[in-house]
Amino acid sequence: MEFKTQLGLDPDTADSVYDSKSLLEYVNLKLTSIGQPVFGDLADSEFFGLSKSLLESYQEKSRLLADYLPPCDQRIQSFLAEYFSDLDLSEMPHLPNNTLILDRHGVARTLSLPAKGDHFSSDIIDSYRIQQGVLHNPKSDRRTTKGVFHVTEGGLPIPNDKKAVPQLAAARLFQKALATAPDSLTTLPFLANEATPAKSWVSLLLRPVVVPEVDGFTKEKTMEVRFFAPGSMVSNLDFVESIFGNGGDPFVSENDAGLDPAHWTGTTGCVILAPHLMGTTKKELGLPNIKDATERQKRDGMCWEKEDELYNDGGAFKITCRDASGRVVTAIADNYFGYCKKEVKTQIGFSANLIGLAEEEHAGGTLAFTGYDLGEDFELAHVYKDLKHSFEDVIANYADRINLMPEGYAVDKNYGNILYLPKDARFELNTQKITWTKDGAEQTIKLLPNISYVLPTGYKVQMVQPAEGRRWRLVGHTPESRVCHKPSTVSGGGKSEISKPITDAIITGPVFVKDFVKDFDLAEKIISKNFGQRFADEAEHHEDSRPILSKERSLGSVIKLLTPSSDFNDAYNNWVNEIPQQVKELVLIIKRFYKEDWGNDWRNRFSVDLINGEFGNVLRYRGNPMLTQYLRVGYTDDGSWRTFGLRKDFMPATKISLEDDITASVVAPSEQIKSLPPEWTAPSSKFVHNCEYRFFQRPDDAIIRGYDKQAEADLSSDGSFLSNYEPLNAEHGKNEVEDTIRFGQYTQPMKDMVKDFVEEGNVDYYSTPAYPRMVDGAPTKNPRYLQVRPDIKDQRGLYLADISSRLFRKQDSQSPLLRPVTSILPGRRNNPAEPEAGVSALCMFSPIHHMELPELFMEYIASITGKSPSTTGAGSEGALTKGPFNALLPIYDMNNALVSYLATEQPAFITAAGYVGPNYRVDHDVSLLVPEIWCRMRPEETDPKWMIEHGYLEKVEDFEHKGKTVKASLLGYRITAKFVRIFFARVFNNPETVLNEEMLKPELQDVDAFVEGMETTQAAHKQAALNYFADGSIDEACPPLKALLNIMAYGEYEGKGLDSEEVRSLFTRESMLNSDWYKARLESQQEQDIKSWTSNVDYLTHFMSKQSHTGVAARLDIGSRLAAAKEELARVSNTDYTKQLVGTLGRHPIK
Repeated sequence: MEFKTQLGLDPDTADSVYDSKSLLEYVNLKLTSIGQPVFGDLADSEFFGLSKSLLESYQEKSRLLADYLPPCDQRIQSFLAEYFSDLDLSEMPHLPNNTLILDRHGVARTLSLPAKGDHFSSDIIDSYRIQQGVLHNPKSDRRTTKGVFHVTEGGLPIPNDKKAVPQLAAARLFQKALATAPDSLTTLPFLANEATPAKSWVSLLLRPVVVPEVDGFTKEKTMEVRFFAPGSMVSNLDFVESIFGNGGDPFVSENDAGLDPAHWTGTTGCVILAPHLMGTTKKELGLPNIKDATERQKRDGMCWEKEDELYNDGGAFKITCRDASGRVVTAIADNYFGYCKKEVKTQIGFSANLIGLAEEEHAGGTLAFTGYDLGEDFELAHVYKDLKHSFEDVIANYADRINLMPEGYAVDKNYGNILYLPKDARFELNTQKITWTKDGAEQTIKLLPNISYVLPTGYKVQMVQPAEGRRWRLVGHTPESRVCHKPSTVSGGGKSEISKPITDAIITGPVFVKDFVKDFDLAEKIISKNFGQRFADEAEHHEDSRPILSKERSLGSVIKLLTPSSDFNDAYNNWVNEIPQQVKELVLIIKRFYKEDWGNDWRNRFSVDLINGEFGNVLRYRGNPMLTQYLRVGYTDDGSWRTFGLRKDFMPATKISLEDDITASVVAPSEQIKSLPPEWTAPSSKFVHNCEYRFFQRPDDAIIRGYDKQAEADLSSDGSFLSNYEPLNAEHGKNEVEDTIRFGQYTQPMKDMVKDFVEEGNVDYYSTPAYPRMVDGAPTKNPRYLQVRPDIKDQRGLYLADISSRLFRKQDSQSPLLRPVTSILPGRRNNPAEPEAGVSALCMFSPIHHMELPELFMEYIASITGKSPSTTGAGSEGALTKGPFNALLPIYDMNNALVSYLATEQPAFITAAGYVGPNYRVDHDVSLLVPEIWCRMRPEETDPKWMIEHGYLEKVEDFEHKGKTVKASLLGYRITAKFVRIFFARVFNNPETVLNEEMLKPELQDVDAFVEGMETTQAAHKQAALNYFADGSIDEACPPLKALLNIMAYGEYEGKGLDSEEVRSLFTRESMLNSDWYKARLESQQEQDIKSWTSNVDYLTHFMSKQSHTGVAARLDIGSRLAAAKEELARVSNTDYTKQLVGTLGRHPIK
């Protein structure tokens, strides 16, 4: 990706590089080239004077070649001709051939606002130039997905939840979309305020990734997607190119996907924006009268009783046609931004299913590098006892990246604030020095903040002040990360939140003692206590126990000692419960700061102030006030935070955003892959790739000034794209700045932006997250903005993560570093009942559940969601939560997903968002917290079998209620109090207080609400499953899912239920590998690959045969590409090829 031209970003900083002056001239040039008026007097432009004859020549050649389409458009037009070949030629839709091509990022943005003035208004949108970028408010602030997806008959099978459209009606809709846009729609905002406005269609090429590169298995592959829109909708194209990147001019050979088959999926998509389709009558589309309609047409509204009946009741919709050739065309009768993005997502999923080996997943995700507060002194041997890494290895393996210093350390060549140190380096915070030995002599450098010190294992150390007023400390982060993948996550389930920093939910406050002397006396008794007699099982008693202050006992061990447990006897638990909370805190503080040379003289290190001759309550260490941290986990009934004290050595994980919504993934046999993490044992590995470069974020909490620091930083930066915010004028800005108290709550970047707006007065408007757009007298619940991907913004952080993992793995400097998924953490949105809104209770989940594959896929098939701010209702989203947008039968995605789980043998843990039970609102706090927990768990501790065996998970059992059996077992397993006590203790001081019994067992809050939720779930399971029977796709289901769907719909499969061992045994890797259905997937993959590479060879051969293409063929080295294509064709044609595919997804046999 070329950042400047394709994304409008600086490649080093990811800051906006939008150059309004240069782009204005470029836009004028492009308008002239298609015979449209321009802005200003071109006679004053030296540039246009020089290019006049060139432009005239271009216009004449364009006239002579008016019927010529670029290669990707020709593929689309040929598809339309084939698809509608049975219709009269007069009904044939034709792509526009004289569009204004958006061939670089920024052109669309320039065109989306008036060259003169800061506001454009039409029937469907209001657009504003604002201080920090652009603001676009579509007519509707959000949309429902119900009933909006229509599919043309005659191609691939149509899902039961979609509306089937007869070919004639579809052809007329596409034709109307392309040929009848009114002037009000084709008018470009750029010249809307001029005497002579420009009127044109605009077009854009995208190349979104479908297959991520995996070294040793596959190269990255993209598809091609063409957008066409009437000129007034150019902001929609600014939106999608900002997310996926501009694919360049489709007429240029370098941008012809067919000439680069190694990186092309062979699939082509097209999207036509056409809000003018709303208001079309059914009769004009040739739909039948109701008396002549089929039952499906009646159900889908594809018929009429009255001649003036409007298609889709005059509402927004999208219509698509697609077939097994891998081509898809969609018209969207709306201008809602989210639909444009979702259509690209749909087409990526379409492409992945057609070519095989890949999935498009509805997912969020993050890399989480575990953080630790290392205190005031640190040596690597404290973390790694058996050091097999040496500084000499670093010098030898990474000479191209580092400069070796005479003292025996190294400086990174790319980032001078990354230093590499020997393994015996000792860090001393109080003296601010780092020492080590070289050739028998001690070497010293100064320990400084803002420098990352990397040790030979890849372990990273920094000097950090976590927050203003808190003590400086040494912080360490692990070299390897948890790769947390959050797939199949419903709307509002926390896809984005899993990668957000937890720091926004942390508050800092002083450490209090109630009575300095008495509290310390009690603390001393606790520290001196012999804990050998605490066990419930007397056989475990022993005379001597490790002292609390012993270096042999960790802080986590002390937390466990002071937490009630079923492992302890009643007398001991009662003693623990009687310890005042502030004294527990005090013991943990003493443990955290204790050094061996203190001996028993540790009390003198701590003090309180004397106030009016009496001891105060704020604890001090070495004379400085002590501060402690509290993390929010949910809210009270009145909206106050539920906060809990964090461990004294807790330091948040370093997160690197991995996914946010649209993910391309691939599953590869581990034995074929290079550079996997040490001790990786999974037989197949999943790799994910974020298809987006900017995220369409909904910053729910940013309405609170100063709370969401990242959102305020993003929303105040230049080049921002906002939607559904209020345009605020100069008077508002002046008043806001003068409102000192509230204005002071903003973060500094937001304050600076508003002040600049007020002082400079260059534009008429600005926006802040405190003022969402007002809709029907209330703030919208769906404010949005495009966030530059955090990992792109933090190039140094990405680099540091990469090099640290290389050091740990002893991997060379240049080969691709692979990070397979380690943890699968889907999210569910829960809510209490809202009878007045027709919303049923859906709040049976505890914070974390594990489901075995049959129950998990029942959950996935239904994908039930509670209320979400993104959409207008609750219900079942279906098929891994992207059902409403799927152009294919959902069973294709379901089969792929099951193969992925079976191949990798990775378990899933579902996390709750919204509510836990009807009484505990948690919003996204569990999503934020889970990566912190998981990255502190050893690999075996995340194995559900191990968890169940050791009492960390308990099965949810069915029970009787009011004479009925409640099938609570569908919820699988949920975490226990022991899980909280042990694993939450790695984050919290008093873990048992974070999740009480009512949260772990929501039925204790309100059993009727729990039962209602289970009944709603079972009904959704049944309804979702019946759809697979209604459209015949049950016949396409692999045997495990066929059995499951029958059980969901009818309660049994061949006389067997969900508990049948015969049914459950189908959900194993061994069963899959030995099955005929999996063998058929591998054979289908080979057939597809042979077909694809045969086509690639033919295309390249034909291109080289044209004498007019000789120069281009030489420049692009088409000869070598053809030779490689022939070699690949031979490889996939080999009879042993299917053996290489074992452990992959294969391909569903789509005909």
